[in-house]
Amino acid sequence: MEQRELPVLLVNEVSGVRGVLEAHVEFLKKHFHLITMKEFLKNKTHWSKKVQAVYLWWHKPIIDRELLESLPDEGDCKFSVGMDHLDLKLISNFGVKMANAPHAVSSSTADSAMALLLASARRLVEGCQIAVSPDTECFAANWLRDEVTGATLGIIGMGRIGYKVALRAKTFEMKILTEEEEQAVGAIYCTKLEDLLQQSDFMMLVMSLTPQTHKLIGKRELELMKPTATLINISRAVDQEALVEALQTGVIKAVALDVTYPEPLPRDHPLLKLKNILLTPHLGSKTDKSTRMITEEAVANILAALNGLPIPNEVFL
Repeated sequence: MEQRELPVLLVNEVSGVRGVLEAHVEFLKKHFHLITMKEFLKNKTHWSKKVQAVYLWWHKPIIDRELLESLPDEGDCKFSVGMDHLDLKLISNFGVKMANAPHAVSSSTADSAMALLLASARRLVEGCQIAVSPDTECFAANWLRDEVTGATLGIIGMGRIGYKVALRAKTFEMKILTEEEEQAVGAIYCTKLEDLLQQSDFMMLVMSLTPQTHKLIGKRELELMKPTATLINISRAVDQEALVEALQTGVIKAVALDVTYPEPLPRDHPLLKLKNILLTPHLGSKTDKSTRMITEEAVANILAALNGLPIPNEVFL
């Protein structure tokens, strides 16, 4: 029996810093013929007629006009979990269909958000450093940290991830405030952002980047927060310059960040010099299970598109 020709899928690279994970390659090769950007650019004339889909992994390959003009005229697919780095209008103008994998990351990112909250409140990183330091002779009895149980958590961005953060916070008996009505987790609806900011002991930012959310939390909003409050940011909605000033002057107590701009920060960035900061390298969705689910959702989206079926997670302009 003649073996069917697999559709060609363009990826940035295999393994490496910006490549699809080595552990996922075998699964991808069951459904596609993989070519890397290096192979594509080496023989663009040949491959540009054959590529049927592009799989983005951590924002790579870059989807620009030059690449789009190199691809076949018929609609192909671009895939990514977050879409904020893409020029959606440009891609749509080329008749290209887009999809993402929103379900794969919600649980792991909510876990990471709660881990940041807990680690910051109890200053676990600093505690670990004290515990393992060769200079430590005793543990200070007055090294007291913040209580999480019963504290007030404000959540801005009550989508899939925000909802799962609230579920986790509920098990810590936290009082949950949101800008959106969400009775399923016992959250209290705040009609004004100002009220939410003023009442929260912990403020969690969990929204996608849009023109409306860009730098949503700036100098004014930070000044509305309690001086004893901690900000947990797993989105791109905070003004970093205003945040540095707020931390330096005691406007807020501390911050835990899993997202910055750029990533990583320049090594001389003022945020890296502060003691009241917990910073992680965008770990939100980085688990074996969630990354595998991202790949599986992407494959399901691509195959649906190539077979003329409704795309499960199509993203529209």
